[in-house]
Amino acid sequence: MCKLFILLAGLFLVAIVSHAGGQDRPIGVRLTPQPYQTGRSVVMAPNGMVATSQPLAAQVGLDVLRKGGTAVDAAIAVNAMLGLVEPMSCGIGGDLFAIVWDAKTKKLYGLNASGRSPYKATRALFADKGLKEIPEYGPLTWSVPGCVSGWEELHKKFGKLPMTDILTPGIDYGEQGFPVSEVIAEQWTKKQDKLLKIPDTAQVYFPNGKPPKLGDVFKNPALARVYREIATEGAAAFYKGRVAKEIVAYSDKNGGLFTLKDLHNHTSTWVDPVSANYRGYEVWELPPPGQGIAVLQMLNILSGYDLKKLGPNSADYWHLFVEAKKLAYADRARFYADPDFVKLPTAELLSMPYAEKRRKLIDMEKARTDHPAGDPKLAQADTVYLCVVDKDRNCVSFIQSNFHGFGSHHAPAELGFALQNRGNLFALDDKHLNRLEPHKRPFHTIIPAMVTKDGQPWLVFGVMGGDMQAQGHVQVLVNLIDFGMNVQEAGDAPRVEHVGSPTPTGKKGDKDGGTIKAERGLPAAVVTELLRRGHQVAGVPSNSGGYQAILIDPRTGMLHGASEYRKDGYAVGY
Repeated sequence: MCKLFILLAGLFLVAIVSHAGGQDRPIGVRLTPQPYQTGRSVVMAPNGMVATSQPLAAQVGLDVLRKGGTAVDAAIAVNAMLGLVEPMSCGIGGDLFAIVWDAKTKKLYGLNASGRSPYKATRALFADKGLKEIPEYGPLTWSVPGCVSGWEELHKKFGKLPMTDILTPGIDYGEQGFPVSEVIAEQWTKKQDKLLKIPDTAQVYFPNGKPPKLGDVFKNPALARVYREIATEGAAAFYKGRVAKEIVAYSDKNGGLFTLKDLHNHTSTWVDPVSANYRGYEVWELPPPGQGIAVLQMLNILSGYDLKKLGPNSADYWHLFVEAKKLAYADRARFYADPDFVKLPTAELLSMPYAEKRRKLIDMEKARTDHPAGDPKLAQADTVYLCVVDKDRNCVSFIQSNFHGFGSHHAPAELGFALQNRGNLFALDDKHLNRLEPHKRPFHTIIPAMVTKDGQPWLVFGVMGGDMQAQGHVQVLVNLIDFGMNVQEAGDAPRVEHVGSPTPTGKKGDKDGGTIKAERGLPAAVVTELLRRGHQVAGVPSNSGGYQAILIDPRTGMLHGASEYRKDGYAVGY
């Protein structure tokens, strides 16, 4: 039996591939993988810093800081640029969430700028169409885009420069064009077969009938026009003006459910962030309908173990991580929904007595398979994360998404942006807390995060990628706090992503406990031991997601920035 596990581990490592230049290539038979080394240095600066997933967008944010803009001003400028240069992952057809540290009041603020379902979206309507689930793509997946409302709320409260200055870079690049970067070009190509079938979308993103390649210059004058209208008219241009009318006209033409009332009545919501203390660090997330509290639940469970002693290359650590994830995600599948519609046990889920009770369910010798199944639709998603710290040490943790790549796949040609498919995450089960109801927010995957130490901001960070986000948050924090990595190493270090959730006892389901997708760098001995304990393990070139972070050194006050290798972006400072 032992020889079998060693053989499986060897095969696992042979199956892992490295990614270079858009090509997957075998790395050879290796029972002991190459030692992990980060490919980038930590970026350091004394004044301000921006970290995000695309270089031009990061530079735009830095320019705003140099002109005297606040962290929020820069964040909005970066987001507008990302909506142009990385359109599959984000844009004003999607939602955003943010956590802001205001240096003046020394207080954290949370913003839920997610949209709600159309008033005409009822479970009865879907039943009449013979649908047992909401489609993955298409007009029936639309919820109101909340992004532009979020920009306005953030700017009113924390902005300084006029919106015309903030959005001008995005307008200029949209009209004049920009070179498409490597990872983004690859993501664009992957979607061409589906998107070319939709005339408006093809007109926006495939003007020559094919996706732009690495280095090709791409323009989006329709989006630039919308940015110009928002810059001069504010969010009203989007929710009450020409844009709203274009969205509704497109909806009517393509079988959607939008009316002008849906857009007119949209509002964003300021919320109080929630936290858990992990080894003296206060980790902050936003409450549901997002999945941020899954991070805190996992940390509460893991706080009962000496992870530093176990180390990052131990099977015990990775076993504990995956088992804690299963427990938190079982709760996520049941209890995370729109708090405006149902009373949620958020405080109870975050309590230490509850974590202690859940911790007792972990068997160090065996992978569990008897937790309720999560929603398999959450496994893949496209998102952008950005963080900004300005010279006054105002901090913004900011995440924005269309959900899947190019959202619903529908982009009205007159507007130049894709409409999100976030409504796909509603349940049609009458008894589910996250069931579809008119004018309701769906469960959300995108989560910004921040960490304070002794009442001051210490880390502004996030990890993109649907189901991976909460898992990525925990792994990064353990790397920093328990394993002593620097802010760049913490993101570049090999990660695992557990996909699929265990099923109730007595029922067969998703591989009897899901699968661990492990990146290169996980030692063969760890793989062998995880297999022995009953885990399913598969090698992958890289997991979904992408990490950005800015750490404020409490000793020197300097900014330490990081952007991992899985994305095109970088951290820049001055």
